[in-house]
This record gives sequence, structure tokens and C-alpha cells, in this order.
Amino acid sequence: MSIQGIHHITLVSANAQRTLDFYTGVLGQRLLKQTVNFDDPGSYHLYFGNQRGEPASLITFFEWARAPRGHWGIGGTHHFALAVETRAGLLKWKRRLADLGLAVEGPLDRHYFTSIYFNDPDGVIIEIATRGPGWAVDESPDAIGTAFRAPPADMLVRNRDEARITAETWPEPVPEITPDMALGAGMHHITAIGADIGQTDAFFGELLGMRRLKMTANFDDPNSAHWYWGVGDGQPGTIITYFERNPSTTRRAQIGTGQTHHYALAVADEATQLEWREKLLEAGKRVSPVMDRIYFKSIYTSDPDGHIVEIATAGPGFASDEPLEALGHKLMLPPWLEQHRDQIEGVLTPLELHS
Repeated sequence: MSIQGIHHITLVSANAQRTLDFYTGVLGQRLLKQTVNFDDPGSYHLYFGNQRGEPASLITFFEWARAPRGHWGIGGTHHFALAVETRAGLLKWKRRLADLGLAVEGPLDRHYFTSIYFNDPDGVIIEIATRGPGWAVDESPDAIGTAFRAPPADMLVRNRDEARITAETWPEPVPEITPDMALGAGMHHITAIGADIGQTDAFFGELLGMRRLKMTANFDDPNSAHWYWGVGDGQPGTIITYFERNPSTTRRAQIGTGQTHHYALAVADEATQLEWREKLLEAGKRVSPVMDRIYFKSIYTSDPDGHIVEIATAGPGFASDEPLEALGHKLMLPPWLEQHRDQIEGVLTPLELHS
């Protein structure tokens, strides 16, 4: 009975077409599924990811056109990160995004990886992070996460050299996504915000059995904690990180456009999911019944600060109701909503797909 890693992150969008254009046209993600929010069938639920629609590559959106603007804070997500193999690929992303008119911050040295940051059209903070050098640069591989590791002082100085950082980019335009830029591996990590890093550690480490990978400080705010948890050796796609913030000076998160609704961790199958449900209930956590999401089964709980955390099965996957090669081409509804298709399609604005 173990957590396999990240399954997906679900955010809120104000405009499904704009979100589709950005994630497919700019970031090169595949539209895997056009469906609706099963709990709110008058609104889209879009799934993006790699070509195979694998867990840990999945970014999903509820379209809530009338929702207020969300914001990060305690009990919410700060950003999510996608993985790129090399620094050269990262610099190509910086050039491509900047040439498309996006404001890009970085590259910044995070010691364990190098990152750039930018925003999607709703203001979601997106990071692209290199896969290495990894967690063992300042601790032996068998001892990662066992002692506090302060950010190196020289690295903090380099990250304040704004002129150098701004100047560092790929020298040529990058009109197409090249193979070394591919984001097909999906997530690098998800970063959320909590009020007590010890309680967060008890939730992910003790209760969920994830491995603590690193105890360090926020490199942009070295007086605050930043801890990482993951699976196995802490490979990208399994990593959850939290900033610790003082609730007397940091607001609570607000779900809305540009903010995460929830993120999901993956388990192998329904039997394992039921075991997790019983364990969470025995620990005194509030847990939903099992929900049928067609492409996976879900239960929902929350971290100590109230952030919704889903535990989702790895399958049956997105090809359970349409061929793999045809994913995302048309609106798919669960059987219990099929009888309402005409009404639902009358409410939704048809999407213009890209070839």
C-alpha cells in the first residue's frame, strides 16, 4: 500500500478556449479529454498531458467563467512545475516564451534543479525545472531529507544578480518545440503553502508514507522553511513541496480562476485506494466516498491547512471510452449524463481544436 507519485493537478480557468490554446499551442501539451465537471455538468473539465495520458503528466481545468480571481496563500497551491531534461532545453523555453510575449523569470539556481517561472493566461504560476542535479548534491543518497540544509550563500547572491539572469537566454529564436524541450515527462513537482511544516510533515511523511527528500529554506525567503516529499529516490513526478508561512502575515488561499482547486496523488488500483480510505478515516481525517471519474476512481481528503488532496487510481485511463488516437476530439460524457447531452452541449461553447 503506497503512494506512486502525482496523479494530476486541477486548476480553475475563466475561458476554456484560451486555456486550450495556451497549453496545446504554447506548451505543446496534448488535449486528452473534453468532458464536463461531473459535479457541475454545465461547465467544461479539460485534461491535458503527454501523448499517452499518463499520471503525473496530467493538468486539468474546470472552466468557471464567473468565478472570482483566486490567489495563493495558506491552504492553497503556490505553483506547479513541469520537468525538462537539460539547462539548454530550459533556456530554449525561456526564449520561446519571451518571444511569445510572456514575462519569464529566471533561470534561477535552486541547487537541486534550475528553473524559470511564468504565468498562464489566468495567472497560474508555472515553473519549468531541470531534472537534475538532484537531491544528493548536499547529502548522501541514503540520507537525503534527514538534516536541514541551508541554501548556499553564493547561490543566493547569484539569484539576486538580475542583470545576469535577464541576459541569460537561448541565442536564437525557438519557433517550434524541439525534442530537448519536450515536457512529455510531465510534472516535476507541485508546491503548496502550509502554516506548520511539522504538521505537514506528519501528513505526508507519517500518514501517507512519502519520503522526506529535503529540509531546506525558501531560496527567495531564507527565513522560512521549504520541505520536499516524494517517492523512492524522489524522481520528478512524485514530488510535493511546501512553503511554511506565518498565518498572522500570510492570507489564506482563495479558490478561483488562476488557482488550484485540488491536486491528486496516484495509487495502483481500487483495492489500494480503499485501504487508504480506511487508514485516513482511522487517523480522524474527513474522507469522501469513492467517486467514479470514469478514467479513474477518486477519494478526497485535505492536508492540515485545508488544501483538497485527492487520491486517484492509476487507471482505467483516458482510452476507456474512446480510442487513444482520438483522445480530446469530441465531448465525452459519463453514462449518467449522456441523456442530458443536448442540454449540456447547449450550454457549453464549442471548442476550436488545433491540428
